[in-house]
Amino acid sequence: MKAVVISCSHGKHLGEKISKKLKSKHSSLEYEKFPDGELHLRFSDDVKGKNIVLVQSFYDSKEGNVQDCIVEVLFASHTAKELGASKVILAAPYFPYFRQDKRFRKGDVVSLKAMTALIGKYFDGIIVLDPHLHRQSNVKDVFRIKAEKITANKAIADFIRKKLKIKNPVLIGPDEESYKWARNVAEIIKAESYIYEKKRYSSYHVEVKLGEKAELKGRDIVVVDDIVSTGHTILETIKDIKKQKPKSISCVCVHGIFAGSILSELSKGRIKIFSTNTIPNSKSRIDVSKEFASAIMNF
Repeated sequence: MKAVVISCSHGKHLGEKISKKLKSKHSSLEYEKFPDGELHLRFSDDVKGKNIVLVQSFYDSKEGNVQDCIVEVLFASHTAKELGASKVILAAPYFPYFRQDKRFRKGDVVSLKAMTALIGKYFDGIIVLDPHLHRQSNVKDVFRIKAEKITANKAIADFIRKKLKIKNPVLIGPDEESYKWARNVAEIIKAESYIYEKKRYSSYHVEVKLGEKAELKGRDIVVVDDIVSTGHTILETIKDIKKQKPKSISCVCVHGIFAGSILSELSKGRIKIFSTNTIPNSKSRIDVSKEFASAIMNF
């Protein structure tokens, strides 16, 4: 699809890179906040008759929170169509509100259904990178519009192979959800992979144990996860791995939220951690713009 790439407030770190790989035009959505918190947005270029790709990652920052990001893309898509855009596609490096995918208690808001319904109303299609789905297996099952899931697996595999330069690593998934990333990356680089079993008591209290016997002594270990938020699962996993006296331990994740003190905790333990650039941070060393460019071309 030939498209104009427009970076929203939380998509500027990737939008221009994507447009360069597509060799397409790029601009940024003009964004400001009024003193009362309301948003003022403006398209700097004409969108009439064009296929528009809005790039927005949904994370908190000083400029705005997740809810601001949502309002911004809904307003932007509505306006683009009002101004005559042919199609409006959302490219979402990190997409929110997939966590609550069922009603656990009476009266619960099923945020996945509410969020996907909103996106379906305002957009013609969506591209999401490694969504944090639980009971749903595919984004095509949760959106009413054309939806494409892409993955950072190959980018992570290339990073481990070329940047970490680890020969014969062992890849570890710290829980069942993350293991599919660890297993898939391991298959690409032809490495061993193992899974930890996790019992969660709260966001800050988890217990882990290695689900199968593995010889980790003297080996280079790479813990692969899709999301690192508070990081307690990662920390407990590393604590257990260290008991086996490995040669080295590195951590790689897709989405680096890095809430609280997780980065300083890892630093204290001399553990290196890296993430993709779905969310910009000091550890985002793995670029996923190529994955989005390819998906947009084929959309």
